Amino acid sequence: MKAPEQILCVWHRFDGYPMETLTKAWYSLQPGKEGQRSVAEMREHKEQYGITGNCFDLAIWLLDEFRAEGISAYAVGHDLGSSKAHVAVVAEDEAGSRYFCDLGDQWIQPILVDRQDEGFTEEAQEGFITGGRIQSALDASGRYVEFSYVRRGGKMSTQSFDLTPITMEDLLASADHSQRLIRHPLVEHRLYLPDEVVHWEFDRWTSFVSKNSGLEREVQLHSNEEWAQRISLISGIDFQVALQALNIYFALTVK
Repeated sequence: MKAPEQILCVWHRFDGYPMETLTKAWYSLQPGKEGQRSVAEMREHKEQYGITGNCFDLAIWLLDEFRAEGISAYAVGHDLGSSKAHVAVVAEDEAGSRYFCDLGDQWIQPILVDRQDEGFTEEAQEGFITGGRIQSALDASGRYVEFSYVRRGGKMSTQSFDLTPITMEDLLASADHSQRLIRHPLVEHRLYLPDEVVHWEFDRWTSFVSKNSGLEREVQLHSNEEWAQRISLISGIDFQVALQALNIYFALTVK
């Protein structure tokens, strides 16, 4: 079941916004700057450099957009305060039905996570993730949801979320912690093609595209300059920002 138009309208403002960890490395070079950016800074940096940020940046930004439209929304996540931390957003429609919104993992659209809503199903559904189907399972309390990612060829992975709202104080503290963890470069980006939405990903000096037909690996490159050019071409991130960030991450790998 698709989310109501009011929620989708805000969600689609982030079409073309990659999820990336290049910004945190680049931001660490800026005099007097560290930790979590404000939404005002994020907007400014997107306009100037094409950068967006990691899952925390995107969740905080999406919350701000929802609230500006009068839509009730809050953050949810798992493993906060650790290197495995991940956050997303739950938005509620006028009837109180909850829709899970994950820009960090570059979902195609929000998904309903309320069993009492007649539109909810635990059957695997297409149109929410690229290159596969998503299956939702709620516990009896409706507090926990497990998503099973069913890929082509039968490959499956799972991810679980506690749907209890994260307070803004805890969200910002966890976000600040995450922004200071500079570990490896990652860029994920939804690309809207005429007949499908594909998922392009750069992960530690390899890149590939997930399509409905399967995974396609791209030609390997041999310098950070080449990688920065590819990243910039695909995602719109400024070439110099991408190059600076990649050089920081590369230096970490050779220590």
